[in-house]
Amino acid sequence: MSEPMELSCYTANLVAYLEAGNPDIARDLAAAVRLSVRTDPPEGGLAFSHHTRVDRDGSGRALAYRGAPDWSEARAALTAELDRHGRVLLVGNTRFLPWSPAYERSETPHWLLVQRDADDMWSVRDDFEALTPHGEQAPYSGQFDDEGLRRLATPPEGMTPEAANRDRYALGLPVDLPSPTGYRWLVVTDPETEAETEAETGAATDAAADAEQGAWVHGTAPALRCVAERLCADDGALARHADDVWTASRHQRHRLALLPAAGDKEAAAAAEAAAAWGELPRAVRFAIASAERGRPRRALVEKAFTAVLDAVERLEDTKGGTTHDG
Repeated sequence: MSEPMELSCYTANLVAYLEAGNPDIARDLAAAVRLSVRTDPPEGGLAFSHHTRVDRDGSGRALAYRGAPDWSEARAALTAELDRHGRVLLVGNTRFLPWSPAYERSETPHWLLVQRDADDMWSVRDDFEALTPHGEQAPYSGQFDDEGLRRLATPPEGMTPEAANRDRYALGLPVDLPSPTGYRWLVVTDPETEAETEAETGAATDAAADAEQGAWVHGTAPALRCVAERLCADDGALARHADDVWTASRHQRHRLALLPAAGDKEAAAAAEAAAAWGELPRAVRFAIASAERGRPRRALVEKAFTAVLDAVERLEDTKGGTTHDG
């Protein structure tokens, strides 16, 4: 694609991982984008789900997290996954990614696409491209030895509930997570083998309860309205969930950019919605910075949320009320 895709570090590299088997995965992801919000995650706050799953193939194989407490075990598992599938998604740490604007400044989980090259080095690719609060992130590819790769995957010193929820819903629907104190990656699972493993360990219990018992608000406009009600009156909650609002904006703009509009009226409404989505995270970041200086700007945030809601509803009207949220 000529234009950079507006995705998160998860979905940008998920697309890079899946495109070898599905050249249309970027468009498939656009079709899968919607917004759902869980209002009662166990850790408090909100949990965001931005799309349905696109990683499950026709035979039911899908991605799942794996983890190990020490690097030797992780390295062996990564090598085995590369032998099976030729590529693997590794959970990196932005504090240790030399190309990241957050390098040596702040840490958050960050997916990386890893392969092996002819020189037996680890080939690392990061397709994420965005202007972040720390600066501009450009796509990256490079080679690392074992120690270099281990450093990229350094476990975080701590994990906020919001960051844990982003990991949990990175594939669209809730999945079980290994301990964040160890090295982590994703593997392709066979449905029968995975079912046997879950039956033996009970690993699926938490994710199943999350999906079936959580208090969810589904649909772009209802979910966004819920988010606005929770965040506009609480500067702390706004700061904690700023990345979630930014991620929602990115995915919604990706959907609007890749899915064709039916006629001029819908195209104009889609352009208006894309512009409003683009302005929302900018208003949120400005309001957070202003609040840190003792000058809350809640009215500014409310106005930005209202603009998106109005634009989303006008776009849905042009579609005959269809939200395409899945």
